[in-house]
Amino acid sequence: MSDTFESNEILSKLPKHLKQFIKPQNYADYSAIDQAVWRYVMRKNVDFLSKVAHKSYLAGLKQTGISIDSIPNMYGMNRILKDIGWAAVAVDGFIPPNAFMEFQAYNVLVIASDIRQLEHIEYTPAPDIIHEGAGHAPIIANPEYAEYLRRFGEVGCKAISSAKDYELYEAVRHLSIIKEAPNTKKDDIIAAEKKVEHLQQHMGEPSEMALIRNLHWWTVEYGLIGSLENPKIYGAGLLSSIGESAWCMTKEVEKLPYNIDATFKDFDITKPQPQLFVTPDFAHLSLVLEEFANTMALRCGGLSGVKKLINSKALGTVELTTGLQISGVFVDVIESNGKPIYIQTTGKSALSYREKELVGHGADTHDKGFGSPIGKLKGINIAIEDMSPRDLAAYNIYEEQNITLQFEGGIKVSGEIITGKRNLQGKIILISFKNCSVTHKDNILFKPEWGTYDMAVGKEIISAFSGPADLNSFNLINHVPSTKTIHIEKSDKRLELETFYQQVRDYREHKNRTISRTKVLEELIEKHPNDWLLAVELYELAHDGNETVLCERILNHLETVKQNRPEVGQLIDDGLHIIQGKTKV
Repeated sequence: MSDTFESNEILSKLPKHLKQFIKPQNYADYSAIDQAVWRYVMRKNVDFLSKVAHKSYLAGLKQTGISIDSIPNMYGMNRILKDIGWAAVAVDGFIPPNAFMEFQAYNVLVIASDIRQLEHIEYTPAPDIIHEGAGHAPIIANPEYAEYLRRFGEVGCKAISSAKDYELYEAVRHLSIIKEAPNTKKDDIIAAEKKVEHLQQHMGEPSEMALIRNLHWWTVEYGLIGSLENPKIYGAGLLSSIGESAWCMTKEVEKLPYNIDATFKDFDITKPQPQLFVTPDFAHLSLVLEEFANTMALRCGGLSGVKKLINSKALGTVELTTGLQISGVFVDVIESNGKPIYIQTTGKSALSYREKELVGHGADTHDKGFGSPIGKLKGINIAIEDMSPRDLAAYNIYEEQNITLQFEGGIKVSGEIITGKRNLQGKIILISFKNCSVTHKDNILFKPEWGTYDMAVGKEIISAFSGPADLNSFNLINHVPSTKTIHIEKSDKRLELETFYQQVRDYREHKNRTISRTKVLEELIEKHPNDWLLAVELYELAHDGNETVLCERILNHLETVKQNRPEVGQLIDDGLHIIQGKTKV
């Protein structure tokens, strides 16, 4: 993938499994209509947001190299972002939540490089470059917020999902794509919305990923900052929505103090939010994040952590008190008195210590799964990991000794010890047996004919998290989205309209001043009478040049458009409002 995007010092540190999501921006694919959509939204946003956004917004636009007049070029953004220790990459719409979070952990901003259609200029459920570039990027120029975003990614990518989470992700991704795609049948959208709604109503107990996504939504996407009486906007979803940024400031939207309770407040991505949360400052965001992290299996481990991994049906890791980490797809746990006493993975599994795979214990060695007892030996007060060499010898836990180890809870391991591995502190973390049998009551967990039995050593599971301990232990280059962003072939009529937009853009940028704007207007009225944005752009040029006759003709035409399309009336009025000097961009 490295040849499809321009790398830099930050991007070069990304692991391969994240690079699979990156795609080239293909800047030349943006049409003049796309550029006009960007320019309209940005002019309107900056006009309004200068009054209601956090002070970091306007300063951040300059610091991150985002222009009001042109869609940002990713390579240009990266040259400027590196000064604040960040980078940006282009992706295709929604990517899996864990991957999205992990990019943030590497100080990389994920930007969906497509741009919303003119028909959806106020809001789109699909992530686009207006949302990502104009929404997320400016605020990361604030150091306190940037650290929150990085830390959120670091913690969030370890959150354990459920199998239903991924199904919902695919359904939301599909809905966002077809909603934004031209010519999608209404019935198809209704069916996709019903599927998302059905999944949302039947998710069961929310997973860690579902809960932390709520926190992400109510802060990074839809967060307000300041006081409840006079909040300012910092969430990217609000900063990039010219409709919702204004509506959220009204009394129609309830303002609540931001705290850990936001974890349990679900959201609907397809509708405006009925309530928003207000943080007093950016530092408070990190306090709530740490409060939530303290509830995660990442920090709590235990039986519940293993069960979360089993429920996820995905690659995950548990860490024992010795620091030994077991990575794989967990399928079973035997419990006793509320504690796990035996864990089992299936398929390729790997053992690591401090995120580095143990030599000889990769996925090829443990290709059929890995199982091990957890806990202390029955009747012995001291755990194996805490035994000195003299203790180990006293209990016959020694090379070439035939031994039966009976664990609390009823797990029995019988065999001849081959060798053991120790951690940096000298604690034994792994014992290998030959001619070994492992049982729990009448259940056989391992037979001698299956080969060498490697027994993990650890009295407790102190951590459980999504993904492998060592990223190199597994082939993670396997993401194939069920749906891709739809790009239909443009009609001749559409291409003609794009040509008119390009002519006006070239005139404004002094690339071709011989173009007759009067003629463009006449052809627009004749061939594309319902288009409104180009007429607004033409009016801007005529207004700046004090061309009163042309201004009058354009205004008359826009009045006709408003009568024929009342739904765009406010958009037209807002565009004219900015141009006529009532406010200055």
